[in-house]
Amino acid sequence: MTVIGITGGVGAGKSRILEILQKEYGAYVLFADKVAAELEEPGQEGYRLLVEAFGTGILGADHRLDRQAFAQMIFQDSRLLSEVNAMIHPLTWKAVREKLKAYEKKENPVSRVQTEAGCSCQEGSAEKGRPFLAAVEAALFDEQSREICHTLWYIDASKENRIRRLMEGRGYTLEKCLDIIKNQRSREEYLALADQVIDNNGTLEEVRRQIARLLGPCSDFHGQIGKQSGSAAFRRKEGSIENSKKERQDP
Repeated sequence: MTVIGITGGVGAGKSRILEILQKEYGAYVLFADKVAAELEEPGQEGYRLLVEAFGTGILGADHRLDRQAFAQMIFQDSRLLSEVNAMIHPLTWKAVREKLKAYEKKENPVSRVQTEAGCSCQEGSAEKGRPFLAAVEAALFDEQSREICHTLWYIDASKENRIRRLMEGRGYTLEKCLDIIKNQRSREEYLALADQVIDNNGTLEEVRRQIARLLGPCSDFHGQIGKQSGSAAFRRKEGSIENSKKERQDP
């Protein structure tokens, strides 16, 4: 199974790309933030670490994490955000790796809708048998997460479009949008990490064409991953997918 990492700033439109990969290319999709949310539930290791670090003031009346208040606190303070990422990210990517491995071992998993928390796969989205493609969405990728993904796609959108989407889609104020964007990685930092860039400023058809240039037409994709593996879609900056696999296997 080939794994594509999907990243980009808030409001860039990563969900649009994931929907295309899932529905049209049969990709198995994992959302790292949903996996992280599981780990922040009472009784989980992430919950314990957060309460130890920030105290019970981050909890609601039900003793669960008050996500809205906590997010507002950390996204307005880059230092706190870095502290939380350092605690939660290693746990999250360990869990992502385990979910991908478990999925690969399942017999004919595409014959039914997957309802496992943090992931989804549309029934009938690929030919009979295991789909050859997975996509993991995350705002941040590091060395640990890059080891999981064969290639990393950065979803690019202008600041103006991102703000408009956040205000229209989530009801954020302009001030809130600017605060969140300010504390995220810059476009230059994302570009330095990414292997491929998808311009998501245009229409849905324009995005489809960009993906098709990387993966080939979706109608020709299923069962062709072995032939596609030498294409630009699966090349890292330091080498091809085959080389990256070999590097991971070497001691």
